[in-house]
Amino acid sequence: MELPVNRFKQALKDGRQQIGLWNSIPGPLVAEALAGCGFDWVVIDTEHAPTDVPDVLAMLQAMAPYPVSAVVRPAANDPVLIKRLLDFGAQTLILPYIQSVAEARSAVAAVRYAPRGMRGVAGLTRASRFGAVADYTRRAEAEICLVLQVETALALTRIEEIAAVDGVDGLFIGPADLAASMGYPGQLAHPAVTAAIEDAIRRITATGKPAGILTSDPAFARACMGWGTRFTAVGIDLGLMLHAARALAAGFHNA
Repeated sequence: MELPVNRFKQALKDGRQQIGLWNSIPGPLVAEALAGCGFDWVVIDTEHAPTDVPDVLAMLQAMAPYPVSAVVRPAANDPVLIKRLLDFGAQTLILPYIQSVAEARSAVAAVRYAPRGMRGVAGLTRASRFGAVADYTRRAEAEICLVLQVETALALTRIEEIAAVDGVDGLFIGPADLAASMGYPGQLAHPAVTAAIEDAIRRITATGKPAGILTSDPAFARACMGWGTRFTAVGIDLGLMLHAARALAAGFHNA
């Protein structure tokens, strides 16, 4: 059996724009519904969502038949969490709150088998098609995509050195944490925050690594794409549901 090709990683290498959505509602039903909505990638979030590690397996299985790339965000840059998610078959991870080269190197080591890393070896995992993928431990790294979040003012000063770490496939900006770290909590549209994001995107792009971001503002998403993002998440499932539900209720109450 062949090792599945990571379409998301290949698209980033090709420089193609990937439009994404955040999946914060746990469970396979919502994950499967979102998988068929036409997005290029969907993030299963376990950092700021009730979704826990065991939930991810069923969500990956639910999304698998659809032409969408499943990306998983672990709750932390933790080799145990990373190992479990990779064994479930996640091929692309986005790790939050990376602040230094040392943390970036630790993340890379966690997704690679020895001697190049420290990922624990297990033979009968979903990732290896339960042992049916020949030489999985030798070949897995080629199809694993590692994205690191640079989401503080400090992390932005280290973009070039973090991007230079071998094994880092892309850098992702977290606007909410960045705004808070800059002294503007909740003010994602503050001019200083916007300027920092634009500068960060341009600098990430200049390193040769693709830049990504999450924003629920369509105009800002398009601005970020103009500045150079190549994987752009444009909404959150829970936010979309609440927006539509509130608008529906207001439309009837105000009729």
